[in-house]
Amino acid sequence: MLLAASTIFISAFLLYQVQPMIAKMILPWFGGSAAVWITAMLFFQTALLGGYLYAHWSVRTLRPAAQAWTHAALLGLSLLFLPMGPSLAWKPSGSEDPILRILVLLAVSIGLPYFLLSATSPLIQAW
Repeated sequence: MLLAASTIFISAFLLYQVQPMIAKMILPWFGGSAAVWITAMLFFQTALLGGYLYAHWSVRTLRPAAQAWTHAALLGLSLLFLPMGPSLAWKPSGSEDPILRILVLLAVSIGLPYFLLSATSPLIQAW
C-alpha cells in the first residue's frame, strides 16, 4: 500500500512540475505572450486527457498482467526521450504563427513521458 501511494504521489508531483518548467523554457523563444502559455496548457491538458483515456482503455480491455507489461514497455520507450527539454532546433527563426510549432515541439520533446506519467496514477489505483 505504501509503495502504491508513494508511486502515485511521485507521479503526480513530476506531472505537475514538468508543465511550468518546460513552458517557462520555451516562453521566451516565442515572444513571451499569453498565447504561448495558453498553447502550452492546451497541449498539457490534451496529453493529460489522452493519458487518462489510455489508462481507461487499458483497464477495460487488457488483463492486469498485460496492462503492466504494456505500460512498462512504453515507460522503457519513453526513456529514449530523457533528459526532457526542448531542442534548440525548434527555436523559431521568423515571425510565423507559433501555435502549431509549440504543439509539435512539446509533443516531440516531452509528449510520451508526460502522457505516460498522466496514466500512471489511474493505472496503479486500478491495480
